[in-house]
Amino acid sequence: MKRLLSVVAMLGLVGLGMNLSAQQTPSSQSSQPSSSSAQTPSSPSDNSSMPQSSQTSATSSQQSARSFEGKIQKSGDKLVLQDSASQTSYQLDDQDKAKQFEGKNVKVMGTIDTASNTLHVIDISAASESK
Repeated sequence: MKRLLSVVAMLGLVGLGMNLSAQQTPSSQSSQPSSSSAQTPSSPSDNSSMPQSSQTSATSSQQSARSFEGKIQKSGDKLVLQDSASQTSYQLDDQDKAKQFEGKNVKVMGTIDTASNTLHVIDISAASESK
């Protein structure tokens, strides 16, 4: 019986040691988080994922679909949307969808990549001419 308890205790200590060493590996990159990781072992993994998730949510908020109105025009060999509200030209990632609306006022539903000023087109439809 004592032998069984000794084996269980050893396995528990080995598992705890492996768990602590795995948690200390990511926090060894900076010395300040390692002191907090010793106090709360579950926090480093939560904290390290929180900035990534906040970056992801920030990216998602930038990537939420919205409506743009303007005219599809040729710029070089590419079609662009000349936004009537902001007087900004946006490159269109789906040239095939835009081709049928060249020279027309349209409403584009899409997401914008601010780094490249590109609209990722979800849908293009003719704008209402009531303006």
